[in-house]
Amino acid sequence: MVMKASLQLKLGQSLTMTPQLQQAIRLLQLSTLDLQQEIQQALESNPMLETSEDDDNQNPEPAANENDAADSSSSEDSNTAAESTPDWDESENGPDWSSETDSPDTIPDDLPVDTAWDDIYQSAPASSARNDDENDNDFETRNSPTETLHDHLEWQLNLTPLSERDQAIAHALMDAVDNHGYLTSPLEEIHSGMVDESDEDPLEMDEVEAVLHRLQHFDPPGVFARNLQECLLIQLAQLPPETPWLAQARLVITHYINLLGNRDYAQLLRRSRLKEDQLREVLALITGLNPRPGDTLDQAEPDYVIPDVIVRKHNERWRVELNPEIAPRIRVNASYASLIKRADSSADNTYLRDQLQEAKWFIKSLQSRNETLLKVATRIVEHQQGFLDHGEEYMKPLILSDIAQAVEMHESTISRVTTQKYMHTPRGIFELKYFFSSHVSTDEGGECSSTAIRAMIKKLIATETPKKPLSDSKIAAMLGEQGIKVARRTVAKYREAMHIPPSNERKRLV
Repeated sequence: MVMKASLQLKLGQSLTMTPQLQQAIRLLQLSTLDLQQEIQQALESNPMLETSEDDDNQNPEPAANENDAADSSSSEDSNTAAESTPDWDESENGPDWSSETDSPDTIPDDLPVDTAWDDIYQSAPASSARNDDENDNDFETRNSPTETLHDHLEWQLNLTPLSERDQAIAHALMDAVDNHGYLTSPLEEIHSGMVDESDEDPLEMDEVEAVLHRLQHFDPPGVFARNLQECLLIQLAQLPPETPWLAQARLVITHYINLLGNRDYAQLLRRSRLKEDQLREVLALITGLNPRPGDTLDQAEPDYVIPDVIVRKHNERWRVELNPEIAPRIRVNASYASLIKRADSSADNTYLRDQLQEAKWFIKSLQSRNETLLKVATRIVEHQQGFLDHGEEYMKPLILSDIAQAVEMHESTISRVTTQKYMHTPRGIFELKYFFSSHVSTDEGGECSSTAIRAMIKKLIATETPKKPLSDSKIAAMLGEQGIKVARRTVAKYREAMHIPPSNERKRLV
């Protein structure tokens, strides 16, 4: 067998992910908080990067020569926090960019080579740290953990005079209380877990019940209840005896709580022998009680959202701009950059060159992220101006490919830009993905977004008659009268997504 060597020419395409591209993609999908952390890490690891605010506290002497002055000027022009704010109108010319963003890549390639260290280094006394007394005093208040239900009950137990035996029972009962304030374990189980057969005076069930009744007077009212009925009765027992309709409310909860839960007001009126106006007063008293007393204390910490884009109306046009507070402004340190020498191949000079190149890449990636985010947000506002002017009912259908075609980018890029990015509008703060929704066909051949349909369903339910709430089929029929083709199961899905109960649970007396 003879092996013959030959040459072949083939054409093909391949995508190479350069480090610069990988960094740009990673910064693009970061949220605001993650971006701030990434910038802080870059400032700490790269000596060539500095914040613009650093110069506010320093007053360096004039540059020794014209080259130094040129370097300082060029570095200030490379500010990364782009404050370009596009605003657009409905003319055919499309978006009107109100200002131009300076390119971050304005650092000259030929850096000065004969700059002396004494010309750069300025011996100045260290500035004293600013004393923020107010921030220091408020730090513990803002960052201290909130009090939990168990902590609140423990605090009350420490103020209650009990014997060691009753203290042990109380702690066993507290361990069985969930976050809503209910006792999750039966008393028999708690009692059996504490019984010691070798004890000369074994624990009796009556002792556990006595301690439980004592703990049921703790705050918040209704805590240590074994079920909803007992929880409501405990709260009624703590009301003043002269409270109107107190006896009737206790009667309804004790004997007819199932009818009350099913909203069977006809049977409730007949069995309780109350008139409709009297039952209405009783229900008003009962609905004022808290079915989950522990929720008043065990509340999750609020999540604060920092908007990336701010939208406001100016001169009858919607103006889109980046939030200047989302990230610190960074630039290349001109003093360190001027230390690089062209003809020097030493390790220190090579290190400075590499750090300078990484700093320029990082600044360019940040600028690209800001420009892409601003471009996408502008197209979203342009498409959804009906929502901004009139509300959710005027939201238009929008998918990622629509914006991708408008800004000439890939859908995956649009997905990264709109994830965990928020827009501040006069109607509230929304994630950019909120403005994207599927569509439903209309009788006229048009399209209606699912967000608008949800708003219509919510509006119909808000204006329904409480005695006779609208069913899902009726809502679907009413939407059909407006030309929107929606099935009953679709209405049910949207209603459940908005956490609206079905019609039988929304029924109530007027």
